[in-house]
Amino acid sequence: MTSLSDLPIRDDLRGLTPYGAPTDPVRIQLNVNENTHPIPEAVATDIVMALAGAVMNANRYPDREFTELRESLAAYLGHGLAADNIWAANGSNEVLQQTLQAFGGPGRRVLGFPPTYSMHSIIASGTGTEWVTAPRDPAYDITPESVVAAIAEHTPDVVFLCSPNNPTGTPVSNDTIVAAYDATDGIVLVDEAYAEFSDRESALSLLEGRPRLLVSRTMSKAFAFAGARVGYLAADPAIADALRLVRLPYHLSALTQAAAVAALAHAPQMLAMVDEIKAQRDRMSAGLEALGFTPVPSESNFVLFGNVADPQELFHKLLIQDILIRDVGIPHHLRVTAGTEEETTAFLDAMADLQTLGRVEQ
Repeated sequence: MTSLSDLPIRDDLRGLTPYGAPTDPVRIQLNVNENTHPIPEAVATDIVMALAGAVMNANRYPDREFTELRESLAAYLGHGLAADNIWAANGSNEVLQQTLQAFGGPGRRVLGFPPTYSMHSIIASGTGTEWVTAPRDPAYDITPESVVAAIAEHTPDVVFLCSPNNPTGTPVSNDTIVAAYDATDGIVLVDEAYAEFSDRESALSLLEGRPRLLVSRTMSKAFAFAGARVGYLAADPAIADALRLVRLPYHLSALTQAAAVAALAHAPQMLAMVDEIKAQRDRMSAGLEALGFTPVPSESNFVLFGNVADPQELFHKLLIQDILIRDVGIPHHLRVTAGTEEETTAFLDAMADLQTLGRVEQ
């Protein structure tokens, strides 16, 4: 049988492994930061009706400019944004990929600050963009001083800042974002996939007068729309012109566009569970701390917690109890998604039973 190594694959892709998370069928799945709350039935009905209408015209190509979707996203975001400020694609990962296709590529580099979203480096590799990194401080923060120093050291063409950051849940201050923008002539992209779970001012407020600043978002998290695969960004209209050069023709299907527009029409209902998710996140943090673990303060829909003596052992013991969380590769840490009240209770009860696997000196 032919193996991957037998194929004439690009040299820079040899030895790499694809992105993925465990997909074990379990009772409680808290490993990929999904919104575990279902879409409200009345909203789902309207989305299905919109999909039915789109299917009737599926013999025709979709709107290449996804005009109605861009208008809906601009209205949702506010901040004086118009459709010309919006770009969308099949999940925020495709938005990031298109950004590096347009502004990265061979001979160019993108700067990141690990631990951060693992797809950032994978997308860099896939687009032939050099991935360079700079450290965070012990509390996983990035200060204006540290971001300016990192840019001076690496002279990147693109800077990725994740706020709130995955997997730590920590924010990047707007002061740091402004400092990064002022320190480079390149693109600064703020990945705000979890912004709806944070009470801080969004980087959207910084867009005016900064044509090289991009703010990416997703409907996968707060909107409970992970299966629909809709990501988007807000930026100067010239950015959308650049991304048109690299996007595939008709890259957003008519079904995707119809479903997303219908969901955005019900934004208040779709986002009604955000406060409940934040409450469960904070309950998880308090419960883990009471058990002797060390949760990192989170402004997302998940909690990274440390003081885990053996992350792999704890991961597998939870899996035996039909609870799936995430080992993100940070020594003595694991990450858990904030789910429903019932899921949180089951997780914390299991953690109480496994308490002895914590409390390691760090």
